[in-house]
Amino acid sequence: MRILTLDFLLEQSAAVSLSDIENYFFHSDRITLYRTLKTFEKKGLIHSIQEKNTTKYSLCQDACTEGFHQDNHLHFYCTQCKETVCLEQVDLSEIQVPSNFSLQQLRFFAKGICDKCNG
Repeated sequence: MRILTLDFLLEQSAAVSLSDIENYFFHSDRITLYRTLKTFEKKGLIHSIQEKNTTKYSLCQDACTEGFHQDNHLHFYCTQCKETVCLEQVDLSEIQVPSNFSLQQLRFFAKGICDKCNG
C-alpha cells in the first residue's frame, strides 16, 4: 500500500487529502492510508498543508529529511478550481525572528486564482 500511495502522490500536480486518496483506492482501509501518510511525513517524503478543517499532502523537496522539513515556500489555494499547489519559486526562507525566539516551523498559505483558472 505504501508503494501504491507513493506512486499516486508522484502523479499529482496539486496537494491531495486523505479522502482524495481513499477515493482513488476504492477498496482501501482509511486507517492504513492515514498511517502511510503519517509515516511518509515523519520520514520527510511529504508535508501537510492545513486548509480549514482539511489536511492536504504534497511531496517534499529533496532537502527534507526525517524530522526536518525544509518546505519554506508558499502554499496557494485556488478559490475557483479548489486545488492547492506548492509555489516552490516563492522562497520564504529569509524570514528572521528576534534572537530570543526559536523558530521551529513556518507555514505559508495564500488564496486567490491560479494560473490555469486565470487563463
